Amino acid sequence: MSTTRPQLPDDRPGQGGPDAPAPVPGGVSAAPGGRQTRRLSLVGESGVVPMARDFARQALHAWGWTPAEGADRKAAAEDVLLVVSELVTNACLHAEGPEELVLGTDGKTLRIEVADLGAGEPEPRRPHQAGRPGGHGMFIVQRLSVDWGVARTEGVAGKRVWAEVAAPA
Repeated sequence: MSTTRPQLPDDRPGQGGPDAPAPVPGGVSAAPGGRQTRRLSLVGESGVVPMARDFARQALHAWGWTPAEGADRKAAAEDVLLVVSELVTNACLHAEGPEELVLGTDGKTLRIEVADLGAGEPEPRRPHQAGRPGGHGMFIVQRLSVDWGVARTEGVAGKRVWAEVAAPA
């Protein structure tokens, strides 16, 4: 897990502080300073992995990441979709299912958060064994993200697993 920088409550799209914008209808909000956030409730839904991927694809399009011009922009968008898939899948397999997907961008990075009710701590399997089936999700998240971690709120069940992907140049 990453420990490169502390995560303050107002720094996380899914855990806004007192100055965080209230979500507007449709799960979209914009904060002062240009931060945009989109939320998708996954409680009680089936087919959550493709649903989350489609939601992320729509957000990427709205934020100008797609359609991608050039290989770098296309790769960045594909990385986001893969990280979304891996985090949601991990919550399905190991954490009683995902509760919410939150995507937020400030134009420099895109933050992906998946909330779940699980008590465990996700981490890449060590040693990573590329030839074996399964166990690659958090390794992939770690490799594609500039930073990732787990956020918990004291007195609240569950956690938010987050990852940040750099915006294409």
